[in-house]
Amino acid sequence: AGHRRAQLWQALREPRAPLLHDAPRRESAAALGAPDEGEDIVFDHAATGLSLRRHPLALLRPLLRARRCLSAAELQQQPDGRLLRVCGIVTLRQQPETARGTTFVSLEDETGVVQVICWKGLRERQRSVLLQARLLAVSGRWQCDGAVGSVIAGHLLDLTPLLGRLRTQARNFH
Repeated sequence: AGHRRAQLWQALREPRAPLLHDAPRRESAAALGAPDEGEDIVFDHAATGLSLRRHPLALLRPLLRARRCLSAAELQQQPDGRLLRVCGIVTLRQQPETARGTTFVSLEDETGVVQVICWKGLRERQRSVLLQARLLAVSGRWQCDGAVGSVIAGHLLDLTPLLGRLRTQARNFH
C-alpha cells in the first residue's frame, strides 16, 4: 500500500461487520501524503518503543546547535574543566543512598551517552526539572579523566516540548 498512512487507511477499510459485508462501497481511496521522517520516528516509537531510523536528536541537532549544545561525541573532545552545555533524552536517573543526595542522570543523543552529576543543592533548586524533563539540557563543567567523563551540572533546562509527540521512558530510582 506504500507508506504508513496509506497502509493504515487500507487496513481500516478492509474489516467489515457481517451485517455490512454485502453493502456497496462508495468511497475512493484517500490521497494521503507520506509522513515525514519525524512522524515516522514518532510512529515507530509509539508502536515498538524504538526506531530503526535516525535517532530523534539527529533531527533536533540544528536547534540544539543554536542553543550551543554539544553532542556526546563532541563532548569527548573537550578539555577537562571546560564550561559547556549538553542535551539529551533522559534514559536513567539514580540517587543511591550512599551518594548523600547526589543524583546521577544519563542522557542519550544520536552519538552516545552523557553522564551528568547533580549535587544536592542543584537538585533542591531545580527538583521538578530534574525529575520531570524527558529532554534535558545541562549547563555545567566537563570533568574527565582519560576516557571517563561526566558533566557536573550547574543549571538544568527542560526542553521536552521539542520532542513533540515522541514518548520516551526513563528508568528512575524508586
